[in-house]
Amino acid sequence: MRFSVLGAGGWGTAVARLLANNLHPTTLWARDPAKAAEIDEDRENARYLPGVSLPHSDLRITSELEEALDADAIFLAVPSFATADLLERLAGYGIKKTVINLAKGLDRASHRTISELIEELLPGATAFALSGPSHAEEVGRDMPTAVVLAGKDLALGAALQREIATPRFRIYLSDDIRGVELCGTVKNIIALATGISDGLGYGDNARGALITRGLTEMARFGRALSIKQETLFGLSGLGDLVATCTSEHSRNRYVGYRLGKGEKIEEIMSGMEMVAEGVYATRIVHEIAAERGIEMPITEAVYALLSGKADPLSLVEEIMTRAPKREGFS
Repeated sequence: MRFSVLGAGGWGTAVARLLANNLHPTTLWARDPAKAAEIDEDRENARYLPGVSLPHSDLRITSELEEALDADAIFLAVPSFATADLLERLAGYGIKKTVINLAKGLDRASHRTISELIEELLPGATAFALSGPSHAEEVGRDMPTAVVLAGKDLALGAALQREIATPRFRIYLSDDIRGVELCGTVKNIIALATGISDGLGYGDNARGALITRGLTEMARFGRALSIKQETLFGLSGLGDLVATCTSEHSRNRYVGYRLGKGEKIEEIMSGMEMVAEGVYATRIVHEIAAERGIEMPITEAVYALLSGKADPLSLVEEIMTRAPKREGFS
């Protein structure tokens, strides 16, 4: 099977390497011609995935979009806020292929998931989402990883599962594609909150509490938006939540940590090469929760901080000192 990966950030590069090493002819597309040429020559994406060598065979790097579309299946590995523009470009080519979303966020303008955008803008395509606890730094070094591949066509999903999986990259199937994408969005907000707590110097107790109550918040959001329970407690839900809130590789936890140290979000974002999806997701999820009347105190607190309406210390104290109640997922 021939694959293409559109987006040469860390995760896109790691996935392209995985596919090529699995002996699939793979094309990695970078928007910037100079960047594509550099990766092609060095066989390393030194900017986004340093220290990880890329195979010489079965992996082609290009900045020509039309060339990259010569594949059986296409991975979208650009940030969620850039996906709509890319899909509109793809629509001009009449794409009728399998399109697999790798982004963990929602469309800012419409609040829709990326798979919903794919279905609208590429009506002839079949949408899937690949998600779960899968840091590029570890997948790029062949560390054991398990993810979920979600889509409506499970027969096609099973075929993709066989083609993509390796002994160290295990893939589970799900038909809850919208739920998988929504969980992947919300967990980034909770990671910002745990990072803020860490930046304030709080310990494991506070982090554990925030992750647990974050899962409750995710479940509350999930019930309102019809996310399946197995998705909430699966790899794209609980699994990715724990990884993103605790890992040194987590960009969202990193941004939260610096916020907890008193830095401004504008300063942090201006100096980052990578994208922290949670910064964008917070406003979107906040708006969805407000529209639907969903109680999401962690999201509300992070939104207040990012909006300049609260400071890190008051944010964490507000969450941790809420009125006592009976424990549960309600």
